[in-house]
Amino acid sequence: MDKIEKALRKLTNRERSEITALLSKLKSKKYQGLDIKKLKGSDVIYRIRKGSLRIIYRISEESIFILAIERRRENTYKFTG
Repeated sequence: MDKIEKALRKLTNRERSEITALLSKLKSKKYQGLDIKKLKGSDVIYRIRKGSLRIIYRISEESIFILAIERRRENTYKFTG
């Protein structure tokens, strides 16, 4: 099981459905209504915020790679990716 699947399993059913909806919007490039911010220090890493949850992802050409799905805490944005 990869870390994204593990992160999703830790969420409540409601949070999981919200994250799934956000990922669907991201995949279909429907960015309107998403709280997206480019992270400092990188031109290709972004985050989507939904309450206390964060989806951190990287854009490479036409692909989107999900790096992390986490609750906001001190080390949320400290990852190797």
